[in-house]
Amino acid sequence: MNRIKNLFSAKKKNLISIYFTAGFPQLNDTNIILDALQKNGADLIEIGMPYSDPLADGPVIQHSDMKALQNGMSIKLLFEQLDKYGGSTSRVRGFVPLILMGYLNPVLQYGIEKFCSDAHHAGIDGIILPDLPLPEYEKEYKKLFEKYKLDFIFLITPETSEKRIRKIDTLSKGFIYAVSSSSITGTNRDMNAQQEYFKRLETMKLKNPIMIGFGIKDNETFLQACKHAAGAIIGTAYIKAIENSNNIDISTQKFLNSILDTPGSL
Repeated sequence: MNRIKNLFSAKKKNLISIYFTAGFPQLNDTNIILDALQKNGADLIEIGMPYSDPLADGPVIQHSDMKALQNGMSIKLLFEQLDKYGGSTSRVRGFVPLILMGYLNPVLQYGIEKFCSDAHHAGIDGIILPDLPLPEYEKEYKKLFEKYKLDFIFLITPETSEKRIRKIDTLSKGFIYAVSSSSITGTNRDMNAQQEYFKRLETMKLKNPIMIGFGIKDNETFLQACKHAAGAIIGTAYIKAIENSNNIDISTQKFLNSILDTPGSL
């Protein structure tokens, strides 16, 4: 059963994916955050594997990575936490799809086949490694991800050529992550200025759904992104919302209610 495919088949618009950094704010908050996000309306959950040199990320996520590493987070510990959360049994318990996002070097150090195997057994549905080159993925790793039933999700930007986008569309499974601009996460940007880019993607009639990320922080930017895509991905704003929280569940409920413009009973 492919939870990502099932999700996009069942819900066509206004999907919300939330990113958080494993091991932040506290080392053992991972499963608390997973519970809070699932209970309060997230359609997808993207778990960040902290890395010392996260090139695509802005200062907020960089800070969360450094804090998580200082707390003692590692890929091995993350898999142990996910196993306790439910592991592969989560696929038959109605949990929302889980995606791991990180960088190639720690994965190679861990051992890429061991990583894929452990990710599958930990209940992971998809992988995002922004610095894994497309040709290398196709020649070296595609069959490995497929062996362990992991959807590999590529990023595109406004500067990505149509030829490359269509190539990515043929190789992708799950969805395509459309970065709203060629910048780092958490940067303030005018989503209206990106409407032509979003419209171009929409008219391409790609086989994979599009999720838009970078710069989504409130109900207005969420709805702007959803006009031309299946949904949006939020990271920096959520990390800010839980960083100093005394109750992650309540903070998550308030945050998701504000994004989805849903009156919440707290």
